[in-house]
Amino acid sequence: MGKHGHDHTHDHGNLKGRNLGIAILLNIGITVAQVVGGFISGSLALLSDALHNFSDVLALVISWFASKLAGRKQTARQTFGYKRAEILAALINAVSLIVIAFFLLKEAVERLGEPQEIQSGLVMILGGLSIVLNGASVLLVVKDAKNNINMRSAYLHLLSDMVSSIAVVLGGFVMYMWEVSWVDSVLSIAIALYLVYSSWGLIVESVRIIMQFAPIHIDLEEVQQKVKSVKEIENIHHVHVWQLDDKQINFEAHISFKEDMPLSEVNKVLREVEHILHDDFEINHVTLQPEINGYCQDESLVKQEKPHSH
Repeated sequence: MGKHGHDHTHDHGNLKGRNLGIAILLNIGITVAQVVGGFISGSLALLSDALHNFSDVLALVISWFASKLAGRKQTARQTFGYKRAEILAALINAVSLIVIAFFLLKEAVERLGEPQEIQSGLVMILGGLSIVLNGASVLLVVKDAKNNINMRSAYLHLLSDMVSSIAVVLGGFVMYMWEVSWVDSVLSIAIALYLVYSSWGLIVESVRIIMQFAPIHIDLEEVQQKVKSVKEIENIHHVHVWQLDDKQINFEAHISFKEDMPLSEVNKVLREVEHILHDDFEINHVTLQPEINGYCQDESLVKQEKPHSH
């Protein structure tokens, strides 16, 4: 068995955790202020914004907990460690955004039928507070969101909240100027649709990883061609390629050699294959099984597993 790992982990987990912690505190503050303000002013947009902010608090706590778990060491029982925790967190957070969106839609549509009197001044003040604090939270997590799906789900909660708050303030302004009370509902509907749109990509991506589908950028036919271009290799078969989390891609395969050779030579060829996989396909964890003379009866690139009969 040849195994070769290229390690590209950088330890900024502590900073990530601290930034999430600050964002959690900011969002608890916004939620409390908006719930009180929503009841006083009678604004549905403000109360739905508060609900959304509370979901942010939960989402950020889930993300924070997952990023702590993911940093745990591998053990004999958990040979992959807890790396998938962040993928699960991203999925939970994205699904919760869609649930909130449907709740918002239902409330807003009901509200359209019977608009209510709203104290727009308070709505604008609290919406403004939310924009500032959510904006600060977004800035705290934006850097990690670029290369971590868990942080991206937290970022999406915060960003959509900031957008909601901007909509709430605009709505408050319109109601203040022209006393048009249906604006509150229309804005809630717009925010809900935006939430569904922005969460869907995260759901698809996290489900792909959990289902162990091959990463989108890897074309197995191309992998096969590149590996077979190594002169000592007859073919490559029984390939499995999957993502463990958003950084680690695992690859395992059987490699048939054209002729018998010493293990030291086999190692050199395997190392060459590992470099091809790493440099051309960003695969950073490789396990290869060298073979000769049709060791496997079935040499298809992807082996069809037969169901076990009981």
